[in-house]
Amino acid sequence: MTTQTTSGVKISVESTYQAEYSNPENEHYMFAYRISIENLSGYTVQLLRRHWNIFDSIGMNKQVDGEGVVGEQPVLEPGEVHQYVSGCNLKSDMGFMEGYYEMVREMDNSIFHVHIPRFNLMASYRLN
Repeated sequence: MTTQTTSGVKISVESTYQAEYSNPENEHYMFAYRISIENLSGYTVQLLRRHWNIFDSIGMNKQVDGEGVVGEQPVLEPGEVHQYVSGCNLKSDMGFMEGYYEMVREMDNSIFHVHIPRFNLMASYRLN
């Protein structure tokens, strides 16, 4: 598990290779990741947008931007945790992701970025 705290918001990420949804013969490798967003600050915050940098070991890089996470823009009171699961496909069996969430403090409507730490996307057979 990879963890990082920015501006009082802790992000924890765990990824897994999805062999049953992958097709290596067609350069399709599927990964799932679970993210926990924990508000350690003294303020209510809301996640507005996400920005991902996705790196594939064959040299392909892509950026993905969008509103919220899996169709939600969660509001977290101090001490609350929001978890979600999503996925990413690569053309190779190794890569990584990192990025940030754009969030707002409800107290003063200030916008800030919370770093999503780099986490590996690696087929389980690579670990042997």
